[in-house]
Amino acid sequence: MAEARAAAERHAQIIEEELPKRTDFRGTPTMTIDPADAKDFDDALSLVELPNGEYEVGVHIADATHFVRPGTALDDEAVRRGTSVYLVDSTIPMLPHELSGNIASLKPDEDRLAFSAVFRMNDKAEVIDRKFQKTVIRSQKRFTYEEAQEVLTSGRGPFIKELGRLRQLARVMRKKRANEGAIDFGDNEVKFTLDETGKPLKVTRKTRLETMLMIEEFMLLANREVATYITELAKKVPEKNLVFLYRIHDEPKEDRIQELATFVRAIGYEFGKNKKRPGVKDIAKLLKDIEGKPEEHLIRTATLRSMAKAIYSTKNIGHFGLAFEYYTHFTSPIRRYPDMLAHRILASHLDGKPITRQEYSHLEKMCIEASAREAEAVDAERESIRYKLVEFMSTKIGQSFDGVISGVTDWGLY
Repeated sequence: MAEARAAAERHAQIIEEELPKRTDFRGTPTMTIDPADAKDFDDALSLVELPNGEYEVGVHIADATHFVRPGTALDDEAVRRGTSVYLVDSTIPMLPHELSGNIASLKPDEDRLAFSAVFRMNDKAEVIDRKFQKTVIRSQKRFTYEEAQEVLTSGRGPFIKELGRLRQLARVMRKKRANEGAIDFGDNEVKFTLDETGKPLKVTRKTRLETMLMIEEFMLLANREVATYITELAKKVPEKNLVFLYRIHDEPKEDRIQELATFVRAIGYEFGKNKKRPGVKDIAKLLKDIEGKPEEHLIRTATLRSMAKAIYSTKNIGHFGLAFEYYTHFTSPIRRYPDMLAHRILASHLDGKPITRQEYSHLEKMCIEASAREAEAVDAERESIRYKLVEFMSTKIGQSFDGVISGVTDWGLY
């Protein structure tokens, strides 16, 4: 806490010291788009149309590692926590509020340190050029997803030109991923309205707005390009034994995918017909086929259960679900420790002093730890949702509702 407070007190001075060493993006039209209740702003987007008809897209990520250095109490605590935990009625941040909600957070109308992935793109959303640089940015607008969506829908409001262009590029990228077999499990999350004591008053299903999908595309792009860039560098100098942290997702185990195939074929779907082992494109097609059908939820759940879990590793096997060859986590350093590690490794490459396997011999151990912390956080978040759902339904005893049976076991029905 003392370290975080000291950094917050020196923030203006820190910006002043850093400006000459960084690229100044403060004059570039930049915005953040987040949930209405977001406390920490990890990422901002900027877009500039270039004279030749191409676009410069900036994905600006909070430079949390500038404040959290190895060997500090802040870093030790961040390693221990591994991730922020988002419960229905509270948030347990990985970093103290002075950083997570203040000086590291990309708040509007304030100078902030960022680590930026800057892409030159054409109309086909192809990356013609990419560069990664430490920057100083100033977000001119804090949008909620709903506000940004309203601007796009109505066709008027702040940043209409930039938002329209970003949406167009995101649509192309999304389509391209779908063609390559990326799996979209949709969003089946619920949102609670709580009273001041934390009791749930109502539960609604979250709707996915196009602005959410748009932000997701640019985050995926930055994560993929960082991983690709470092992998390519490492291949050029194999003798240096360079190290990196990947987000990997293995193929489903054969017996799991066979069980799924038996199940969905019994319901009447052709799933990977005549194939010994259905692949990622077959799964993507199945999820498309069930859209809007009564059994959609059931099959989606069964498919999700057949998947392997995504984890962190220094050994890359690609990301099955996203259909990416190289992928990492770079875009959320305020709330995920692996992103901080990716920032440090990328920065070491850009400084011309890349971190080697010898220096980071404990990186694989950190990947295992981070994967375990993440699993704990996901469990806690799910439990918290279940708890609030039960609390909500406990006021409905004696009433009748329609339900969907999603599983049958010898001990009962789900």
